[in-house]
Amino acid sequence: MAPLNSLSKEYPLIDSNFQTFCASHAIYSVEDFLLHDLDALFASAANHSNSERLKQGIHQLLLIVDALHPPVLNGLQLIEDAKRNKHVFSTGCEGIDALLGGGLRVGQLTELVGPSSSGKTQVCLMSSSTVAKNKCSVIYLDTGNSFSPQRIAYFVGQSSDYVSVNQNILDRIICYPVFDVYQMFDLLHQLKINLRSQIVKSDHQVQVLIVDSISSLITPILRGNGPQGIVHICMQNFLDTL
Repeated sequence: MAPLNSLSKEYPLIDSNFQTFCASHAIYSVEDFLLHDLDALFASAANHSNSERLKQGIHQLLLIVDALHPPVLNGLQLIEDAKRNKHVFSTGCEGIDALLGGGLRVGQLTELVGPSSSGKTQVCLMSSSTVAKNKCSVIYLDTGNSFSPQRIAYFVGQSSDYVSVNQNILDRIICYPVFDVYQMFDLLHQLKINLRSQIVKSDHQVQVLIVDSISSLITPILRGNGPQGIVHICMQNFLDTL
């Protein structure tokens, strides 16, 4: 997000005095501001001789943040907005598409939960191949060594031998092995930087991020041994939430 010193021309309340006040709290950007305790910030401002102007500056930043977000919609409006504006990718399975209201919706997180060997990875592989066939790219985080190019080839429908499958489709599925949650966070951060810089292995836009599965990373930390696995599928603008 924007550094505070870039806002002063458009917003006079964000002047050098306000920036100095914010810097005393290690706030140098709108993002830093969002991460700070607002109550503590208002309380600190009250101790200054120009407290009213500082408080006005805080309110100004809040208005700037509000302007960055779309208006609040009720449930019916959200449904209509989704129908109008959200592109949907098929998972490759009509039954699952029906349960999801058409398939994997752009801008949304889809979570698949089920016991071991219930087919979660198969859905991920099938979804990857379906999206790749539509000339879009997929990032696949494989946490259990379960990614199978042979299965991708099978779902594409050309051959059970991955060597003979259309190379362009496989090139659009970018697989990263991940074996602990900290490595996943590091990788997601690097992907965010790379994708925003358009440094990506494919000429096609990345539309889907798959984590198969998140439970194998979280369970060791929680010291649990639950029978269910969890897969996350994030669509297109997942980077905004990282």
